Amino acid sequence: MKTKYIILIILLLSVVSLEAQCAMCRAVLESDSDPSQARGVNNGIVYLMAIPYILVAITGFFIYKTFNKKPKTKKI
Repeated sequence: MKTKYIILIILLLSVVSLEAQCAMCRAVLESDSDPSQARGVNNGIVYLMAIPYILVAITGFFIYKTFNKKPKTKKI
């Protein structure tokens, strides 16, 4: 069980450089001389792509917790 947490922490702390642009956006932004504008559009695309995955993960977590609740025992 401890190994799973260590692997999870390592995966969460690892940083991967992502670039996600469609071909048209890349062509228009590369023709411009300002690379900060292209970087901003790229970051926005990655941000918008990540939100649905985060929402699905949170929903899945709550569904998992709901179905795996231990029944409460009554004290007599």
